[in-house]
This record gives sequence, C-alpha cells and structure tokens, in this order.
Amino acid sequence: MRNPGTGRKGASAFRTVVESRVERVHTVRAGGADGRRVRLSGYDLLTGPWYTPLTFFYRDTLDGAALRDSLARTLRRYPLLAGRLERDVDGGLSVVCNDAGVRFTEASCPDPMRDYGHGLRAAPVIGSLLREVSAFGVIGRDTPLLKVRLTQMRGGGSVLGVLINHSLADGGSTVAFLESWSREHLGLAWDGPSHDRAVLDALGRPSPDPATRQGRAFLGVGRLRHLTTTLRAGSNKLATVTTRFTAAELAALKAEARRTLPEPGAWASTNDALTAHLWQVLAELRARPADVTEWLGLIVGVQHRLGGALPASYWGNCVSNSWTSRTAGRLRAAPLGALAREVRNCLESNTEDKIRDEIAFLNSYRRKGVSRHVMSVRAPDVATAAVSVNNWSQFPLYRIDLGAGRPFWYEFPDLPIPTVHIAPTPEEDGGRDVYLCLPEADAARVGTAPWRERLHAWNGSAGQVSTGRDGSAGTGSDEDRRDEGAVVGKE
Repeated sequence: MRNPGTGRKGASAFRTVVESRVERVHTVRAGGADGRRVRLSGYDLLTGPWYTPLTFFYRDTLDGAALRDSLARTLRRYPLLAGRLERDVDGGLSVVCNDAGVRFTEASCPDPMRDYGHGLRAAPVIGSLLREVSAFGVIGRDTPLLKVRLTQMRGGGSVLGVLINHSLADGGSTVAFLESWSREHLGLAWDGPSHDRAVLDALGRPSPDPATRQGRAFLGVGRLRHLTTTLRAGSNKLATVTTRFTAAELAALKAEARRTLPEPGAWASTNDALTAHLWQVLAELRARPADVTEWLGLIVGVQHRLGGALPASYWGNCVSNSWTSRTAGRLRAAPLGALAREVRNCLESNTEDKIRDEIAFLNSYRRKGVSRHVMSVRAPDVATAAVSVNNWSQFPLYRIDLGAGRPFWYEFPDLPIPTVHIAPTPEEDGGRDVYLCLPEADAARVGTAPWRERLHAWNGSAGQVSTGRDGSAGTGSDEDRRDEGAVVGKE
C-alpha cells in the first residue's frame, strides 16, 4: 500500500491506493427474468451512462459467498441492476431486464486494514478505474450495470467497492438499494422498490408561468456545444479533501445564522447554515475579483415536492437542481444569516409547478430524439465560477451492515466539477463529514492551518480539522430533518 503523497502526481497525492490482487470474478444473477424493457426517464437520461463509485470500510471480515447469495435474492426486486442498457429508436435509453447479471469480484490485499478517515484517505477500491467507469462500452453491450469488488485485508477487515450505473439511480436510490441488500442479508423485512418510470413521466405538465419556464434548470444546446462543455469538465484536475463538523460546531453555526437572518420570523436549517458558511469560505479561498459572479448550485430531491404524486418507493433518478448567485465581494462580506436564507430560498424555488414543468421539458427532448443535448444551464460556469452542493446527511450510509457490523468509513469519488458533498458521521451523532472536491491547488490550500481555522471558526478551538468524537448531543430538530435540502444527483 502506498503512503499518502506518493504515486503519480495530481489527485492521487491526496489519497492512498489499496493494492490488491484479483482472486475470483463471479456473475451474480437473480435466477429469473421477465425480459421486460424499462424505458428510462428524462431525469435518468441527464446523467449519461457513467458509474458512481462508493467504497465502504469494515473492521471485521465480510463473507463473500454469503454476500453473493443475499445479493442474488435482492436482485429479484431490483431487476434493472441485473439487466443491460439498450438504445431506443428515438435516442433514449431502456434497460432490458434479462438477468444477464452483476459482476462480483473478490480480491485480496497483502496489507492490514488501516485507520481510514479524514487523516488517511483511500482511492475508490474498485479495481482499474478507467476500465470500470467508462461510459463508452455500456450501451448495447453485455456490460454489467452493477459491479461489486470485495477486498479482504490481511489479518481481517474488508473493503466493499460498489459501482452503479448513474443512468439507473441517483444517490438516494443507490443508498436505498444498499440498505435493501443489508436488510436482506440480515434476514430483515424490506419493501420492494417501484421501477415504473411511466409514473414519473405522466407527472409532466408545462408551467403556465413564463418566469418558471424562463428559469428552467436545464436547456437544450447544439451537439458541438454539449460536447465541448463535457470535454472541458472532463479535463479539470480536481481532488477531494475532507473535514468534520461536530454537532456542537453546527449548533453554533446555526445559532449565528438565525441571529443574523435578514427578516423577522425567517427560518434556516442546520444544513442551510453549513452550506452558506462553506460557500462563503470557498469564495474567500478563490479570491476572485469583487465584481465577478459566484454561483451556488443545490442538487435537490424532487419526490416530496410533487405533493405525494410519486410513490415513496420510486427507484431511479429523481433530482433537479437550482442556482443562486452573488458577486464575489458581496458574498465574502455577507452576514451568515443572509446567506443561509438565500440557500433556503433557492431550495424553496423547487415548487411542484417547477418540477412538473421540468419533467415535461425533458420528456419533449426525449420525444424529439435529442436528450443527449440537454444540460444544466450553469454547465459552462461550474469549473471556475460555481460550486455544487450534494447533501447526503440524512442517508443511512453508516447503517449498511452486511454481516460484519457497520462500516467505519466510506469514500466518495472525486468529481469533474467543484462539489461540496455533505454526509453523516460514522457515529451518526448529529455532526457532518464534508467532502470538498476542488481544483488541486485549492484542495492543497484548504488543508493548510489558516484555512482550517477559517473553516472551523465556530468550533471554539479553531485550527483543528475535526477527526474525533466529542460526545456532543446531536443537532437538528424534526423541522430540520423535514427539509434539510439538497440530495445528490449528477453534479
């Protein structure tokens, strides 16, 4: 295993590599297929057929044979994951539920399990990254849509790498599948998901409000512009650094935000305050001219914004995004409460009318056969003038027990655009783990003492990137949990 800071230059300097040797490769099947063809929704088509890698670290050793057995049983209610992607005649995509199977790789590492976490990051443990996540050999081929890699460490402990094709599932649905697998493995009851994309498609309705139509989060562009924007994003050199905000620190941030709210009776959640704080600190880090625009994008789960019209069991991509902006100078000088309220207003702009209009818009492009030309309205800005926030803080990441207890750490991938990823802590004590995916130079700077102090100015002992457990009582009222905000999508 390489030490931190070694290996090739660039993002790998921020992570260690778990060296392993493949022992066996299995194909896991549900054992039956109905052959149906599930046509993917407009939201599904936004992502492209890329894979999202997640890696979970366990102190105790997972049983590979038992995992394959429980995975096969779980796939009976997740037939899309064992299917294959095919192109529709209009350029859309469908999954053929043919039970072609899931790839399950078992590997061994000659090194013992280490104390992975904020002080010791690991690259996604999924084997050859380029081979596993390529989107160019998926459609119309016998390429698994779910890939699992189980790495057994010397002396005990396991690393579980999971890759799901993003065109099938957003972050919430990915974690829902993992939770279903966990419950099946432990012999607990669980409800099956709904894969009926037609239910979502039927909710589309163009908005009668010109402002809603004008403010759509997505737009259609020509093929050349879409390709140029995609290639530009893919050429970015970004790296991810992490830090922990304790429950007490979050409570202090929230108190300051509420103290400085711009109008009486306004409200902001814990995550609103945290998002506002991170947006402001990153604007200070980037130090762009005072009159340029800084954009904040929020990836937003839309299910509960549809007024119960979409079943709670719906499984697939079901996220939108919304944007707000300030000039860099105003952003750096603003009170925290004003920014937190701006975050809240940005979230609340995702009304039922806006989401229904968006579904209708995406469906219209699919009918025209040009779904591949739709992109975010802010796509040209994301590399230099924007940051996107994915909030997974309410997801049960640390309850994925597959027979060896809960994971003690999990890794989120580096993304091609500046992104803030918010997650629960392993102790689920009301704190937050924050993953900052930034240009490599910014990622290096944010790890220095002055910027650690700025990030943690509200913890009472500035300068320490939190990696410990202070035993503080959890923050977050029922009101906070009701609508904490963004949920991961593509960006």
